[in-house]
Formats: sequence, structure tokens, C-alpha cells
Amino acid sequence: MSRIGKQEIQIPKGVEIAKSGNVLKVIGPKGTLTKIFRDDIIINIANDLVTLNVKRNDKFSKALWGTYASHIKNMIKGVETPYQKKLILEGVGFKSEIKGKELNLALGFSHPVIVPIPESITVTAEKNNITITGIDKELVGSFTANLRALKKPEPYKGKGMRYVDEVIRRKQGKKTA
Repeated sequence: MSRIGKQEIQIPKGVEIAKSGNVLKVIGPKGTLTKIFRDDIIINIANDLVTLNVKRNDKFSKALWGTYASHIKNMIKGVETPYQKKLILEGVGFKSEIKGKELNLALGFSHPVIVPIPESITVTAEKNNITITGIDKELVGSFTANLRALKKPEPYKGKGMRYVDEVIRRKQGKKTA
């Protein structure tokens, strides 16, 4: 039995949830999110509550039960208050700027790195701080992780792109005789 899946999800004021077939649509003050769910889990919407039940009692359905509950909670929270991730770009000559719907990065390579920004995400770049904001938690997290993967922080000088709350363990480097 899933502890997360058993809980009833409260629908706050100003948020509407509609289900048609396998598509769940969450509409709120910040935007609209839609997601396709498998029919292994029964989603009931009534009286400002969302409840989830398992259709079949197998291992796969039980695994989806809590996952779907978390997805619905994240969708509801996202349309109320957008998710935000912050990256810090450290290193001499490392720069970031936004031109239109693209993020231009100078990461110490021989060429600039140009990353297209998805439609539902807003990105701001001030000096060496990059802030990614959006209503879809999954999209914000994956876009931020892909950006960080372009130049991971290295342990000797700490150069690279890291999350704001991330701590890089530093190594000593070569010793002279």
C-alpha cells in the first residue's frame, strides 16, 4: 500500500482540475498543465478532493499509485506558485546572456554554447547567476540539469556551473617538492 497514494489531495481555491479519458488538466492562476496518465490508476475528482485508487493489485500498479499522486500534487502546486531553480556560473571568462529565446553561454570552449529555452520556461541571467522559472516541475528540473551538465563544477578550482545550494568538495591539487 502506498502511503502517498492513499492520501487525499486537496484542491485549493482558484485551481480547477478536469479529467477526460486519460488526460488530466490542471488550470490555475499561473497557467495550465496537462498530463497523460495510464488507466492502471483510477483518479476520482469530487468536492475539492482528488483520490487515487489502484485498478489491479499488481506490483506495477502499486508503483504508479504514489508516483501519480506526487505528479498531481506537483501540478497543483505549480499552477499556484511557479517552481524556481538557480545556477551559479563560476570561472574566469565564463558568461551567460539571453538573446531572444536562446541562452548564450561562454564556458571556456572555443565556441559559444547556445541553448534554446523551452516555451513554458522563463530564464533570467544576471552576471553569473542563472534563474530558471516555470510551472512544470519536471521541465524546470530537467532543463536546469541539462544546463549544469554542459560544464560541471570541477573539484580543484571550483570552476563550472553549480546549483546555489550545492557544495563542491575541493581537492588539494599537486604538491611541490
